[in-house]
Amino acid sequence: QVQLVESGGGLVQAGGSLRLSCAASVRTFSNYDMAWFRQAPGKEREFVAAISWGGDRTNYADSVRGRFTISRENTKNLMYLQMNSLKPEDTAVYYCASRLRTVKTGTSPQLYDTWGQGTQVTVSS
Repeated sequence: QVQLVESGGGLVQAGGSLRLSCAASVRTFSNYDMAWFRQAPGKEREFVAAISWGGDRTNYADSVRGRFTISRENTKNLMYLQMNSLKPEDTAVYYCASRLRTVKTGTSPQLYDTWGQGTQVTVSS
C-alpha cells in the first residue's frame, strides 16, 4: 500500500516560483505512475501533470505546459512539481496521486487509486 505526503506549498506573488514534493512510502516506487492534480474552491479536481514509472514520459495540462515541470527520483521515492511563472489562477490545493504502472500516462482522477492529503498553493496578484 502506497502512502503519499506532499510538501512545499505556500504563498507566492504572481510571477514567482514554488517546488512541490511528494514523498512516497512504498517498497518499489518505480512500480507506480505518478501525477499531480489540483482543486480550487468550488471547482472540480483537475489534472496538472503526470509522469510514467520510469520518468521517460510526461504529460501536462494545457494551462501549465511550459511553466510547470514534473520529475521524479526513484532512488529517493520522491516526485516533484517545479512551478514557475505562477498566476493567481494557479491557486489551489495540489495533490499527488499514484497508480500501478501502465503503458501510458493518465489524466483522469479516476485512474489513480492513492492520494496524498494535499498542499495549499496561493498566488497573490
